[in-house]
Amino acid sequence: MPIQNYITSSCVISNNTVYKNDEVILANKSIDPTAFFLSIYQYLDNGYARFYKMDPLCKLAWLTSELLLKDGFQKENYQPEEIGLVLTNANASLDTDSKYLETTKDIASPSVFVYTLPNIMIGEISIRNHFKGESAFFVFEKFDAGFLEQYVNNLLNNDILQACICGWVELLGNEYKAVLYLVEKKNSTGGMLFTKQNIGSIFESEKR
Repeated sequence: MPIQNYITSSCVISNNTVYKNDEVILANKSIDPTAFFLSIYQYLDNGYARFYKMDPLCKLAWLTSELLLKDGFQKENYQPEEIGLVLTNANASLDTDSKYLETTKDIASPSVFVYTLPNIMIGEISIRNHFKGESAFFVFEKFDAGFLEQYVNNLLNNDILQACICGWVELLGNEYKAVLYLVEKKNSTGGMLFTKQNIGSIFESEKR
């Protein structure tokens, strides 16, 4: 019998709307993305000062992960090495790369340069949660549910991880979309099977 893993939580931030497990929990279409991200941070009310140092892509990933894990994930059931991250997008860190290039015309900014690698998203989430498991970042032309299914299932089924945050975090200018899934071996929250069809359904259903 095939090993089954489960999506125990999902979170989407797109078009100035936040969805948690397919339910809208926050929306404000009248402000720009920067202000909307700040409003999500204020909604979380966790006093995490590192947020203000992050670039927009990292803020988006970090906020989505905070909401994904909020009110349900039992982190204490796992060792730090048992929880990992697999993130993907289409433009890597191009948004910040462009901003860093502009700073080099005067004095190059080290604080901007720090975010010219897309895997810094994984670093910020890991620092926040003390995750120490396998992590990876991939660039695809478009969202690939089949890849996520295969790659993450391999990590879980071979006991490299016991839980994994995975998905898509894309931002370029004012266009952005983040879709993250919490995948676990144990289905303690009545989640759905971690399959290509269910992964894609969550991603596509949130297009507004």
